[in-house]
Amino acid sequence: MPDPVRLRRPPPPLRRAAVAATAPRSPRMRRITFRGEELIGLDPADPAASIRLLLPHHGELVLPEWNGNEYLHTDGSRPHLRTLTPLRVDAEKGEVDVDVVLHGSGPMATWAEAAAPGDAVAISGTGRGYAIDAGAPRFLLAGDESAMPAISTILEALPDHLPVRVIVEVAHPDARLDPPGAPGLSVSWHVQGAGSAPGRELATAVESEDVADGTRVWVAGEAASVQRIRRHLFDTLGLPRGQCTVRGYWKHGRAGDED
Repeated sequence: MPDPVRLRRPPPPLRRAAVAATAPRSPRMRRITFRGEELIGLDPADPAASIRLLLPHHGELVLPEWNGNEYLHTDGSRPHLRTLTPLRVDAEKGEVDVDVVLHGSGPMATWAEAAAPGDAVAISGTGRGYAIDAGAPRFLLAGDESAMPAISTILEALPDHLPVRVIVEVAHPDARLDPPGAPGLSVSWHVQGAGSAPGRELATAVESEDVADGTRVWVAGEAASVQRIRRHLFDTLGLPRGQCTVRGYWKHGRAGDED
């Protein structure tokens, strides 16, 4: 008798929307505002939450079907769904802001560079965010360009009096953006070296950091580098797992992930 098919919990429904506005944030980052009646009531969630953005299929927005395990189009192809951090969710107006990294030639980067008001999309979410421990003595936030939007939402939600250390790796110096901050904020930028694997400088910087007792740690970025950081935090430093949040946002070398 064949093993039963294991079904996954259905994701939040896809809500139709459209591009309302776009604006450059840097030569490597673009802010896009979505608006739509179906976005009214969308849960703003905690900082560093996620949404899934559905891009047009062969030039037109076609909602895929959930088959119990994944979304698929009727022709059997996988839809272009990308996970992003919502910077702002206005549940009353039905608006969502995101920042998109413009690098690579994948569907997301290609679409974002050409996105214009009126372009149709759909949004599913919101996914889990980061529950901030306001009683923590200090925070360490680290990530690559893909994590910069999430880091900014965490910084905006942190109490002003807390000391915060931020470590960011960027592929090019012009990707640096001033994060929202308070008097206790310290930021270090690390540029990916020529021929260096993504995340190597980030991991090295985190490994060199003096993580004081009680520090809450949040890290996100390329999967291999994040795994290296995870080993350092848990195996080398012996930090409690409840004190750290470590997430792989993308995987170097996997088609469609590097945009």
